[in-house]
Amino acid sequence: MSKCPHLDKVLGMNEPITRRDFLDGALIASTGMLLAAACPFPVSAQAGGASQADWATWTGYTGEGDYKGSAGNTEQVIHDAHEVRDGDFDKVPAGVTDTGETYDCVVVGGGFAGLSAGLFFHQRTTHDRTCLILDNAKIFGGVAKRNEFIVDGHRLFAPQASVHFQPPYPDSFLKRVYDAMGLDWDAFKSYQKWQGPSPQIDLPRSPYGVGNINGKPAEGFFFGAKFGQKPGIWIKDPWGKDLVGCPFSEVTRKEMLALHGDHYVKPPLVYDYPGDSVSRQLDSMTIEDYYVRTYGVSRETIRLLVTPETSGGFGLGPDALSAFLQYMWSKVIPTVDDSMATGLQMFPGGNSGMIRLLTKTLIPDSIDGSRTMAATHNNRVNFGALDRSGQSVRIRLESTAVRVEHMGEPEKADFVSVMYLKDGKLYRVKAKTVVMAGGGWMTKHVVRDLDETRRKSYDQFLYSPYMTANVAVRNWRFMYNLGISSASWFEGFGRYINVRKDATFGVDLPTVGPDLPTVLTFFVDFARPGLPALAQGQMGRAELLSTPFATYERQIREQMMEMFGPSGFDAKRDIAGIVLNRFGHAFVNPQPGFFFGLEGKPAPRDALRDGPFGRIAFSHSDLSGAMDHRNAFMESDRAVSQLLNRVLT
Repeated sequence: MSKCPHLDKVLGMNEPITRRDFLDGALIASTGMLLAAACPFPVSAQAGGASQADWATWTGYTGEGDYKGSAGNTEQVIHDAHEVRDGDFDKVPAGVTDTGETYDCVVVGGGFAGLSAGLFFHQRTTHDRTCLILDNAKIFGGVAKRNEFIVDGHRLFAPQASVHFQPPYPDSFLKRVYDAMGLDWDAFKSYQKWQGPSPQIDLPRSPYGVGNINGKPAEGFFFGAKFGQKPGIWIKDPWGKDLVGCPFSEVTRKEMLALHGDHYVKPPLVYDYPGDSVSRQLDSMTIEDYYVRTYGVSRETIRLLVTPETSGGFGLGPDALSAFLQYMWSKVIPTVDDSMATGLQMFPGGNSGMIRLLTKTLIPDSIDGSRTMAATHNNRVNFGALDRSGQSVRIRLESTAVRVEHMGEPEKADFVSVMYLKDGKLYRVKAKTVVMAGGGWMTKHVVRDLDETRRKSYDQFLYSPYMTANVAVRNWRFMYNLGISSASWFEGFGRYINVRKDATFGVDLPTVGPDLPTVLTFFVDFARPGLPALAQGQMGRAELLSTPFATYERQIREQMMEMFGPSGFDAKRDIAGIVLNRFGHAFVNPQPGFFFGLEGKPAPRDALRDGPFGRIAFSHSDLSGAMDHRNAFMESDRAVSQLLNRVLT
């Protein structure tokens, strides 16, 4: 990667916009030491042999508003988590402060699983029962946070990770959860309208969708040096043209068309219910194996086409994941309309809007104003109200659980000890019950008296990293000039971006058009097809954690200049801000056998879901095999139900 001073100036690398409010007031000198301590591997050569000074620029600009300083996994979150993993709290340290507090339920984790566990506990017990939610970040939400930008006087939002949702069936469990948090479907009847005079492109409502021009997809494929194209070329509406003009071999083109057809969308092997013979057959092989057997296409073509699809939802490619994973949704979590065009809905900041509704429901004073969609989405968080004495539900931020264990034998103990790290100090509270609503990669280290069966189950959970890069631009005329609103490519940084329209209740611009600012979301996976899933996750995390902000920033600017420079894009002029959201364990990666087991052995998740461990129950979407807010709700519903009888004893 070039570091030519002249090129950096052209790219806008010397501009201050992406580094203003650097580290949000944190001490720059301490950041390098903190990240170096958190990183368990040598800094990679690909990252330029990063020095302590490079580590000091790991975070970069983090946006504005409530989520400033909380973009993805922050340095402090990583540092604290690695201390737990590395055994710093294997023995009870001296100097632990006992707060004197006893709660009916302590929930570890403040994402969808944790907050919904608080909601279900609150609903199913009397209001004098108390619940404390511990979260390790500066703001609640887990992966359902957002980035905020101010561009040319306009406030823009973009999701950090969790993006959208679909309408549930009437009287369903999902509908009851949405209703309980105050989700108002009428608010999504109005999305931004087109601003002329340029002819309209119909834009999607999610960063995963594709817009249309006169009924044809406004999508383009870019091909660069990897495909022998220098300068690169664009193929507009590639699927509508049957990939004609794309620099694929004829064999690859035919195989991609076969996979992209009806069989890819509606697989011929359909199961009746989870656990039947067909679903078990699917779970016995990878997605890639299934496609090879079913369609007779090459593994190379499958990886080229399907990896962007599976990695965007499950972290890795089809070579590593159970074939059941791709076909589970219609029966496990059915919704009225799953289509991108009409069913999908999205808050301007992704599912952070839903998280804010949940928090407002649990603690009415947590967000200023009334519990309307607009007020809850747009008004500021009242952080002082989250952990106020006397509330039935409290949320304690920047509190990393480090030791959770029964105070006695698990099946006989009356209480659970919960120790957490906050501001460099250790505290302890007592709980009648505990819901572990954080990911399994931490839970297996934090629950100190965990039995061997459950511990071995957690050892079979594999995870991969992911990153979203939200790039605020002053206009997107450079894409419009190409006749596209979404772009895909097969080399370089990321795989895909698009322009989307927002629900009007959450933005200050009722219109959208090529000369107005927007945020482009780059989705970056770390799949390395062909390697074992465990190795792919480990190598991906090594890259994610060892790469300075400036290296990724340069990749983004160079990628955009190569693709859009000829159509009028100027990185220095047009980029208003970049935020990186890095997640070290973004996705669980269910290998064959994850869902129903192999060779007569139980599935890894069974021991963790079938019942509580004494007064501790386990809840997070990774237990379902896919990181999805609906799965988080269902797991928390189960976990809270398993503990209710213990609250009263």
